[in-house]
Amino acid sequence: MSAGIFTATGIIFLVVFLLIGALFLWVGAKVAKIAGATFGKAFLAALLGVVAGLILGLVPAIGWLLGIIAYIIIIKYVFNTDWGKAIIAWLIAFVASLIVGFILAKVFGITLFALGKAGASAGMLYLLT
Repeated sequence: MSAGIFTATGIIFLVVFLLIGALFLWVGAKVAKIAGATFGKAFLAALLGVVAGLILGLVPAIGWLLGIIAYIIIIKYVFNTDWGKAIIAWLIAFVASLIVGFILAKVFGITLFALGKAGASAGMLYLLT
């Protein structure tokens, strides 16, 4: 039963991750003024970009760089645009992801720290009684 819960949670996390990434990419495509930019194309590019990043990430030392290059190539061809606009769309999506990720890490980090303190206090109280 636990494995099923973890699998379902992982799938839900992946879908949410892709939807958020696609949203940022779609906004980036709009800012870059890519004609015909739709959320569907952004989702497809985000999905293909994640797959390419996972595969190329296995290459030692330069896998991360190959993943970025592949993602920009995917954006270029999915949106049928030029290199400059593809790079701008990727940069906007990347920076937005970093900012939101940082904010979420801070929020959840503080929350987890607070829960950790409460848990430690409750554990000490249990040991003292």
